[in-house]
Amino acid sequence: IARSTDEPHTLICIFLRGGADTLNLWVPYADDHYYRLRPTLSIKAPGADTDAAIRVSDHYALHPMMRPLEAAFKEGRFGAVQSVGVKNDSGSHFECQDQMEHGNAEEGKSIGGGWLGRFLRGRMGGSGGPDGAISPLAAVALGTVLPESLRGAPSASVMQRLEDISLKTRKTDPEPVLSALKALYDQDSSSLGKQGGETMNLFARVAELRQLANKPEHDADYPRDDFGSQLNEVARLIKARLGLQIACVDLGNWDTHFFQGNANGQHAQQIKILAEGLMALDTDLQSHRANYTVMVTTEFGRRTYENASLGTDHGRGFTFMALGDRVNGGQILGDWPVFATDQAETNGPGGIEIKTEYRSLFAEVLRTTLQASDTEMAEVFPDGGIDPVGLMMAGV
Repeated sequence: IARSTDEPHTLICIFLRGGADTLNLWVPYADDHYYRLRPTLSIKAPGADTDAAIRVSDHYALHPMMRPLEAAFKEGRFGAVQSVGVKNDSGSHFECQDQMEHGNAEEGKSIGGGWLGRFLRGRMGGSGGPDGAISPLAAVALGTVLPESLRGAPSASVMQRLEDISLKTRKTDPEPVLSALKALYDQDSSSLGKQGGETMNLFARVAELRQLANKPEHDADYPRDDFGSQLNEVARLIKARLGLQIACVDLGNWDTHFFQGNANGQHAQQIKILAEGLMALDTDLQSHRANYTVMVTTEFGRRTYENASLGTDHGRGFTFMALGDRVNGGQILGDWPVFATDQAETNGPGGIEIKTEYRSLFAEVLRTTLQASDTEMAEVFPDGGIDPVGLMMAGV
């Protein structure tokens, strides 16, 4: 893998909020059981029809709206793990999201702070790096709300556009204020002074970037929606070399209890937004592919069988995805069959049986992308129980 020595690696965390039906993203077309359980919602097996699934292995095929990512899968840069989940039988969006974002092993147990927040706090010594200063943009959430995963981070920002980073002054030109503050911080050798200096440098760098054309590279075409705009901003931050280590982006509306659809419909539209957004990001950052990794998760999957409202109810396991040069892609890991039950369980929602706990994948991604040490991993996931999965390349 080619590496850049002057750019940090950025982990882009995408959360599909609402419990995505990943069984229709990665279609187990070789199993007739799938078609019997979903007589109207299933995706056609690979064939000549334009609305058929796209074959990627002897067992799995991609939803037709996932076609933008087919090439990345064949290149070995896009991969997945089946039957991933959180140990929580509640079926609650809030509880499962909260547990996952905090990195807790068990339902009802709290460590404190988010899993990414704990990592950044440990990496930066609580208030700064070795020199007492960190990039004000080490961690960024695109949108309007700081996700729970970043709680406790010494430096985490929420923004919608890069232009949001500016010094607010009454005067039109903030340059005199910036110059005065920079001179003040330059005379202060304390941690506060160094951090203030970093912030002033950031304002100056962003001011320079505003003068440049905001045009994606390599003819990348982002979807005209919030998700596409947010990924475009992530790409701008990475290309600007502002010290971004972690970026969090949400894509909601996956709670498809009613009229979910199959190759078309509301679920297919969400898949289209996801796939086209990721393809645009990957195209835009073609010259920076050694410097970012995308991970895609959801709080839980859907039940394996369709309901009476032509939708799917809350389930258990889901398919975790990752995209990037450090991904051991071109494969879907996880044993089959994975159907836990054909009917609702008495102790929680039915669906795909959980074979891999989500923390094992989160930890593997963190080790491979941001080079997390054993000491840092013990801080992020103190409960242990982290097992190797094989989705990420070892030794990079």
